[in-house]
Amino acid sequence: MMNRLTISLVAASLLASSAAFAQSTTATGAVNGARAGGAVAGPIGEMVGGTVGAAVGAGLEIPNAVITSVQRAQAPSVVVQEPVVVGQALPANVELRPVPRHARYRYAVVNHQRVIVNPRTRKVIKVIG
Repeated sequence: MMNRLTISLVAASLLASSAAFAQSTTATGAVNGARAGGAVAGPIGEMVGGTVGAAVGAGLEIPNAVITSVQRAQAPSVVVQEPVVVGQALPANVELRPVPRHARYRYAVVNHQRVIVNPRTRKVIKVIG
């Protein structure tokens, strides 16, 4: 019974961590992890889910220096028909530009919105605006 509870908590926390990734904040990860853990296992699940969600959210948080660099960068906007949302890959015709001193990230300006992108998958990890 305890193993089943543990597995359920981990699964719920991982589901909640995707929301933490989308928002890229530790606080959101903690809140969503607590909510998911509470739904699965009550108060104990809430505590475990909140802790795991916060840890995952902190690990995925984008440094402020990356966001500032992207906000200041000059790049033309590319128009695409698909909505630009976190978790969706950008089309191949969108040029991904390097973020100075942060090789882990790329950025693009799509439909007049600046987005930070995972260069390996081309998936949007943050929409700046």
